[in-house]
Amino acid sequence: MISQLTVFLENEKGRLAAACRTVADAGINMHSLNLADTADFGVVRMLVDTPEAAAEVLRAAGYRATVTPVLGVRVPNVPGGLALLLEFMDAQAANIEYGYCFSVNEGTAIDVLKVDGDSGIEEKLTAAGFEPVRPEDIYALD
Repeated sequence: MISQLTVFLENEKGRLAAACRTVADAGINMHSLNLADTADFGVVRMLVDTPEAAAEVLRAAGYRATVTPVLGVRVPNVPGGLALLLEFMDAQAANIEYGYCFSVNEGTAIDVLKVDGDSGIEEKLTAAGFEPVRPEDIYALD
């Protein structure tokens, strides 16, 4: 599992930029960002090099920030790469709460999934030929 930084922001102009500036000013490197919004607030999900430190800095600046364990899996960056992973997860009866994906190069994508329950899913993925992302891999997502 890897650690994801989750930040809840009021849906107001400039809030995302200010939160990102807070992280940057603390010398924390952001590797990915995903934003979902509603009429009143946004949920920002980030992969950063030091998620606990980023959460502390953001909380000190008045933001609501938490660190959440998520599953990151390298998949081929081809049509159907995500489908293969999701079919495997479905066969394991894994409950996926949410997910997002991003390409790291021409041949590889990272699928990030918030999975409820099964703590042995990484071992099952590895045994099936998938490549889970480890925390130290966040520094070299290529």
